[in-house]
Parts: sequence; structure tokens; C-alpha cells
Amino acid sequence: MTSLITSRPEELSYDRQQWRQGYQSQPNEYDYFIDEIEGKVPEALQGTLFRNGPGLLDVQGTPIKHPFDGDGMISAISFLPNGKVHFRNRFVRTEGYIQEQKASKMIYRGVFGTQKPGGWLNNVFDVKVKNIANTNVIYWGKKLLALWEAAEPYRLDPNNLETIGQDYLDGVLTPGDSISAHPCFDPSCELDNGQPCLVNFSIKPGLSSKITIYEFAPDGSLLRRHSHTVPGFSFIHDFAITPHYCLFLQNPVSFNPLPYVLGFKGAGECVNFHPDQPSKLIVIPRTSDEKKVKILEIDSGFIFHHVNAFEEEDNIYLDSICYNSLPQVQPDTDYKETDFDSLDPGQIWRFKIDLDQDTVDKEMLESRCCEFPYVNPNNVGRKYRYLFTGTAHQDQGNAPLQAILKLDLLTGEKQLHSFAPQGYVSEPIFVPKPNASREDQGWVLVMVYDGNKHRSDIVILDGENLEKEAIATLHLKHHIPYGLHGNWTSEVFI
Repeated sequence: MTSLITSRPEELSYDRQQWRQGYQSQPNEYDYFIDEIEGKVPEALQGTLFRNGPGLLDVQGTPIKHPFDGDGMISAISFLPNGKVHFRNRFVRTEGYIQEQKASKMIYRGVFGTQKPGGWLNNVFDVKVKNIANTNVIYWGKKLLALWEAAEPYRLDPNNLETIGQDYLDGVLTPGDSISAHPCFDPSCELDNGQPCLVNFSIKPGLSSKITIYEFAPDGSLLRRHSHTVPGFSFIHDFAITPHYCLFLQNPVSFNPLPYVLGFKGAGECVNFHPDQPSKLIVIPRTSDEKKVKILEIDSGFIFHHVNAFEEEDNIYLDSICYNSLPQVQPDTDYKETDFDSLDPGQIWRFKIDLDQDTVDKEMLESRCCEFPYVNPNNVGRKYRYLFTGTAHQDQGNAPLQAILKLDLLTGEKQLHSFAPQGYVSEPIFVPKPNASREDQGWVLVMVYDGNKHRSDIVILDGENLEKEAIATLHLKHHIPYGLHGNWTSEVFI
């Protein structure tokens, strides 16, 4: 395995001050063709990469407590047939964003700990939630939707990213409903004669939690909807699918809302992780057969994101990024002062689920610190060979994500493309080549923050040989704060 730099284990692969700079707000909105390009953009790469993430890390000069409380900003990178590439970014004009910009002050508390200035007296009993629409962005059913799991989607015009307004998915949702920011795209649904469909869920937590599963046709119409109640409070950010099942991991957490209601803490600061308790793996048939819902206890730590799932020989396999512990959001901490050495790294584990015996076995697939996994979209819910993920530069310990790792699950071979010491990566997006005959035959698109130049790059890597030099590096004129999730569409919008 090779890397673009080498360093001794005792050396940090990153500069802490440079890493902090990536969390500076980007209040400006841009619209231009990218003219500074190293290498050559592949002619066959045509479509649009949409990305979402917090664009404002402060509200009119008042810093937010946690980056997940930042207002959502969509970036659109359009790859045209003539080889040109266009960049545009715009904030999602949510109701809360517009109100705070007009008032020139912070009006809302944040879910992850951001408090309005003025102490607890100015926050007590204020439980209004601002829809920040900052987690994911998808193009489905001819709609571009910005997603945040605690509220309704916001619809935008894919041609110019102008906000159209809250979208209730043609009446599937009602005002006040929410839907997950982590949909799964089934490339070939057995229930629909091989047509693709989008699968998503909503969750209403409490002493017991209600999980509702939705499946949508390519035109956006609702195909199926069914709800299930599971015992206990649920903090479920992501899920996975196979052709016949939806898989949820119920982390062992509890929630005490009293400090939040009384204005002392944010809601996220009231979530407590219980490492001595097992997690619960919830297996729900996509055919909505309530009798076949299974809840199995497993020892898994804490999980935000899943890699993929598949069925083989009467077993279900679920691959996930697991943490030994969940770092508690504390009122007196600053996320820019994160002590990486004190935190457990995310590692990839595989769970083998036998529904006949009600057993779950697990094995580690990758010990390197990693997050934001991605697989070939044609293999979602199916057996797969390759995964791509953001990872630390060094193979041990915890650190910022500075590299992209390709893992071959058949041979165990690993390929690493590192941007250390000055580069910090986002979620890699794999785009299959037209008429690809191999699973890894495609391009890996990744946004990289350059700490030396305080700007971001769009980097195109070769999916078959991740270690070689980038196919092309597109330099933006500015930085984009560290983002969360995004998706690719073969349609070109400009």
C-alpha cells in the first residue's frame, strides 16, 4: 500500500490549526466555471455531483456549538459533455435561515447544543426546532431534495439551487412529519419487476419507537408504506437494505429531555450512551410482514453509518462502521479543540445474521480509523467486493479523515490515496463508468479541503487503481466547510 507522503507513527499527519480552518463559515454563494484544473476531466464523466453540509458555523457572528447545527448549503458540480465543469453553491432558504438573516441574530437553539445568547433564561421552555436541511441531498422523481432527519425535506431547483420550499412528497408526509436523511437506492427491486426504487424511513422515538418505512418509484410516487413499533428509545441515523429486508441498529442510548426543556443543555447533550448495554438489531421485511420482524441483541458499540448489506445462503450480512463509545456532547467543550487521541476510531465490522437461529456473529473487516463509506450504487443491498471510505492517513489511532481507502473484501487488498498533510477529505462518491463490466470500474469523486491554500478541490480518482495520481484535480476559488453527504445523478444541470 502506497501513500503520497510518508511519516513516522509518532508524527501527526495533520496540522491542527489548518484542520480548524476548514470549519470557517462560507457565507458567499458562487456561480462559475472551474478554470484551474490539473490533469484532464474524463469525457465520459457527465452529470452532476450534489453535496450538502453546514455552510454557516456561526449566526451573524455568534458561533454555533456543534457543526451539525449549521445551516445547510448545497454545492452542485456539473460535468458537461464538452469537458467543462461548473460550480454553484447556495444556502437552503429554510424558514429559520431567512428569519435569522433578516433579524441579524440567532433566534433558534440548535439540536446539538447551540444555545441562544442570554443564558438559560433566554432558552428555557424554547423547544422550537429550526429545520437546517444540512445532511444530505438527493435527486429523485425529478425533485432535488435537501434532507435533515428531524423535519420535512426542502425542495430546490436543480438548475440554479433556488429554494422552492418544504416538500411533503406529494402528500406522503404532513406538516410536522420528518423523514431520514439516509435513503437507500435499490438498483433493482424484486417487488417491482426489477425497477429501481428509493427506500427511506422515519422514526418517532419515545418510551417505544415507531419506525415507518417508505418505498418510492422512480417517478416519486409512493409504492409501499408500513409502520412498526419497537421497545425503547431509538437514536437511529442510518439503515441498510437487502432485496427482502430493512436493517436498523438501535444504539444503547437514553434521553433525558429535562435539561433541554429548562434551557441548560441542547437536546444532543441530553443523549447518554450506555456501553454496558447491548445494541438491538431490528430486521423488518420489506413486504411489511409484522410476524417476521426480528429484534436481536448484539454487542456493537455505537453506529452512525452502515456500509452495505446483502443476503447469502439463508444469512444476512450487515457491514457497519462501529465505535467502541459515543463521545458525549458536553456543554463546556469546543468541537474545534477535539482531542482525537482521546476518542475511539470508527472501524468496519461485519455482522452475520442467522434469522432461523436468532444469532449474530461479528468480525472486523478494517481496523483503520474511517467514516463515510460508499459502494458501487449498482451493488446496494447485494453482495459486493469493493468499498471506498474516508480514512485517516496513518493505520493506527484516531485522526481527521485525510485519505480515501479502497478495500477489496475478496482478497483483503487495500489501496490508499492520501492527501496528508494539508488535505482533509469528505465522503467519496463512486460513479460507475458507462457500460462498466467490473464493480470498481469507475471514478471516485471527493471534495478535499486544502489547509495550505484555504480552498477546496474536487478530485477525480481512478476506482480501479486508487493509489495512482489523481485523474484530475479541480481547484475551487474558495473553501467549502467540511460537509456531510451527497449524491450523483447522470443528468447535467446548469
